Amino acid sequence: MEEPWNLEFVSYAADCLLSFLTEFAQDWAANDMRVSIFKILLGWLLISLVSIHFAWKVYGTTVNDMYYRQGTGGQNGGTPEAATNFSGWESSAGDGSKPRQE
Repeated sequence: MEEPWNLEFVSYAADCLLSFLTEFAQDWAANDMRVSIFKILLGWLLISLVSIHFAWKVYGTTVNDMYYRQGTGGQNGGTPEAATNFSGWESSAGDGSKPRQE
């Protein structure tokens, strides 16, 4: 049978979170220096994410095509559409245990 959750730990974690949020709300209302730095960093993060999103919308297909080229062949990131024939690499007698020459 499973042990029940330790309610003392859960209440302690909830109390810590509530006290942190209360202190943060007080600092936010007082326009503290830490909150100002937080606002600047949050704004920078949001602007960066929005810029990356729009850049990906504009240039995403170009970047994707650079790494995945459709069509025949298997070079430069493309995948062959048909199975390739490796008969030139194998011996005609089917002996694949030839010693390697160095």
